Amino acid sequence: MSVAPVRIGFIGAGGIARQRHLPGLKAIDGIELVAVANRSRASAERIARDWGFLGPRLRVCDDWRAVIEQPDVDAVFIGTPPYLHCEATLAALEAGKHVFCQARLARDYREALAMYERARRSDRVTMVCPPPHALAGDFVVQRLLREGLVGQLYHVAVRGLGQDYADAEAPLHWRQDAFLSGYNTLALGMWFEVLHRWVGHFASITAQAAYHVPRRRRPGSVQPVEVRIADSLGIVGTLKNGAIAVLDVSGSTRFAGSPRIELFGSAGTLVYEVSGDRILAARTGDAGLEPVPISAEEQRHWTAEADFIRAIREGTPVSPDFEEGLRYMEATEAVYRAARSGQTISLPLEL
Repeated sequence: MSVAPVRIGFIGAGGIARQRHLPGLKAIDGIELVAVANRSRASAERIARDWGFLGPRLRVCDDWRAVIEQPDVDAVFIGTPPYLHCEATLAALEAGKHVFCQARLARDYREALAMYERARRSDRVTMVCPPPHALAGDFVVQRLLREGLVGQLYHVAVRGLGQDYADAEAPLHWRQDAFLSGYNTLALGMWFEVLHRWVGHFASITAQAAYHVPRRRRPGSVQPVEVRIADSLGIVGTLKNGAIAVLDVSGSTRFAGSPRIELFGSAGTLVYEVSGDRILAARTGDAGLEPVPISAEEQRHWTAEADFIRAIREGTPVSPDFEEGLRYMEATEAVYRAARSGQTISLPLEL
């Protein structure tokens, strides 16, 4: 049975687009790429050629605004760093386009709020790219929590340690550039997004930030610049359900082991080891933690592109939507407000 075509324009088609979005879209019937703008015209032409989206309607654009201006573009994938997400999203919605926005949603809470409020006034589908962290076992964890495995939640521990920025001589990565990335730090927003889904939102946040290499040179330059995105964060928060959440996040920790989320409660403990998607659990009275299988029927797969297109065609809900994105941007900015002020920050935030 034939399906109505959905014509896609790409604003930014970097690594995540090549790894996930373009293959995901290619697997869906009736998808046409009709416009693309990338960092350079040569790279945009290479994307169009490599992914076989050549056709009579294809436009390789030198300006991202030209993608939105194409009358036959139904939906826009925004794959740039966060600095352009707000401006491009508002322009696309104003032009009547559906929007799939690469995570993180925006640079800060103000931009995220503007995107959320504009999306609420639109009848277009707006979706944010989900995190791959803890994806495979997500449905299993949610079921175990519904079944009361941990009982009343007491304590949450997130260990998000890695070595992305451990080399003090490495140049400034674009993810460390506050103009490009805003408050987004390492996988912090992803941790918040997963926690919000599993255990709810935060009522307050206290934090400390460390800048182990306070100045780095920009790529292609010998001139050092200030690093304004933290290398390490220590976060203590209170969830709305009363539990304490402790997040230990760093990009300067070699040989730190697997990232993990631990949930401790009145009736049991649940541990998710992100590397390998391994779930461990124990109830009060058990001898220790035991593996919990992720069955083929319950495993959650990457379906972001298919979910977005289905929402356009059938009106089904999407997740994460812009409200979910707003909530993790709110928590991320609260971390920096707390670290800079030395005070506990209550949520929701005030602008």
